[in-house]
Amino acid sequence: MTHFIQTVSQAGCDVFIIHARKAWLNGLSPKQNREIPPLRYEVVHAIKHDFPHLTIVLNGGIKQLAQIEQQLQHVDGVMIGREAYSNTYLLAQIEQKIFSCEPHQRSDVIHQFIPYIEQQLSRNIKLSSITRHILGLYQGQKGARMWRRHLSENAHLFNADVEVIKEALSYVRNDT
Repeated sequence: MTHFIQTVSQAGCDVFIIHARKAWLNGLSPKQNREIPPLRYEVVHAIKHDFPHLTIVLNGGIKQLAQIEQQLQHVDGVMIGREAYSNTYLLAQIEQKIFSCEPHQRSDVIHQFIPYIEQQLSRNIKLSSITRHILGLYQGQKGARMWRRHLSENAHLFNADVEVIKEALSYVRNDT
């Protein structure tokens, strides 16, 4: 991998996003490849050590803010993948902690999102195409299951609009 990075960086690339899990091309499904091969963060750390002038971003298996903070001691950035879907609010926590921004309540996120949703609906974008990105917003909170269920069962219906989201908000009480 060192030869590859050296060659590509000499051609002008100075940012590398490196997945810490080596895919096994035989015998595993794509889903299994995301879970079975071990994460090898030390390999990505070694690349950053060998190429300190390059921007090295780690990808793979990051699910918690503490993991992000730990990895940022070794690399220049961390890529959040599927966790952004299953635990959407992690993005607000990252913004607050890493970028020193004011905290956002989940309900504030939704209320600020509604004008955008209305704009998209006026362009004939289906509500379900939008709500799939916020299903995990209340992950770990009281009422999260009903939030997801209501959105999943109603956002795809004909003429579904922001009322579906407002109704889903009635299922979640703990707004932290």
